Amino acid sequence: MSAKVLLVEDELEIANLVELYLKNEGFIVEKCSNGLDAKEKIESESFGIALLDIMLPGLDGLQLLSLIREKDNYPVIMLTAKDDEIDKITGLSFGADDYITKPFKPLEVVARVKAQLRRFNQYNKNKESETLILATKGLEMNIEKRLVMLNEEIIELTPKEFSILQLLLENKGIALDSEAIFESVWGEKYYTASNNTIMVHIRHLREKMSDAVEKPKYIKTVWGVGYKID
Repeated sequence: MSAKVLLVEDELEIANLVELYLKNEGFIVEKCSNGLDAKEKIESESFGIALLDIMLPGLDGLQLLSLIREKDNYPVIMLTAKDDEIDKITGLSFGADDYITKPFKPLEVVARVKAQLRRFNQYNKNKESETLILATKGLEMNIEKRLVMLNEEIIELTPKEFSILQLLLENKGIALDSEAIFESVWGEKYYTASNNTIMVHIRHLREKMSDAVEKPKYIKTVWGVGYKID
């Protein structure tokens, strides 16, 4: 699996170890030790995936994540030394696809990178079949082109946000619980804490769609059940 990885980590020993394991798996690695150098690479180069430490000199990982999401939707995995749910939720709300808490095993990082690329490529692969369009009340999703428009204006979504919205549209009128959404989109076993991840992504989707929580036009909360789009 050949892909270009942006690795931003200021702890040299960790960065070198992760770089070594990734290169052994055939990845091309661009390594940075501070946020400012990483910013230049984000603005001038293309990547398949990024690994961003949250605590960095210059610009921090969340600022870099915001820069990436302004122009690209490739997967981003956050690296954090803090086992803090707030950090994880903040990263996910900024558009991160996954997070790994230090200390971690390099093989775990490689496995997570491969998993995120596999899912991203699956949703972005070229299709020879007819273009699939999902639509409701001015909201239109082009599955093949991975394009979402609301009232003829493009909405920029992260891969996870796109997948959640697609799942809801494909099950229009049916309330899906957090467990079903998480296991379908993330492809991992659902735990109680996973509900926070779903809530963050739903909130972010609503913000981008200007969908009021009190009287939502699109994503509705079905109390005690989950979420649905009518």
